[in-house]
Amino acid sequence: MSTRFFKSTHSGANGTCVEIAHRADAVLIRDSKYSGPAADQPIIAIAARHWHSFLDTVRSGASGLVAEDISLTVDSDGSARIADGAVVLAYDAAEWDAFVKGVADGQFGRPVELSGV
Repeated sequence: MSTRFFKSTHSGANGTCVEIAHRADAVLIRDSKYSGPAADQPIIAIAARHWHSFLDTVRSGASGLVAEDISLTVDSDGSARIADGAVVLAYDAAEWDAFVKGVADGQFGRPVELSGV
């Protein structure tokens, strides 16, 4: 199973994008703009059982509570924030648009070997 972080194919080459990595029990989300120490990089983990709900919320274009304390806020300018308590990942309109297009294309579904989780 690959656990590398990846981004939407709609993301540009500028390195600013939503990145995710599938794990057995969760999907990790981070912001590629982060430039500090790797050990301190903010990461939000969405339980595997809530991942499809998160993708549905992304596809809807609306803000909402995704799971427990994880929220998605989509602003009128097209930017978005994913928050889990004190951890907030903020994306500008271009970054979020590339992610949404990747979600619409099915690029972020759970891998087959993890789909039963």
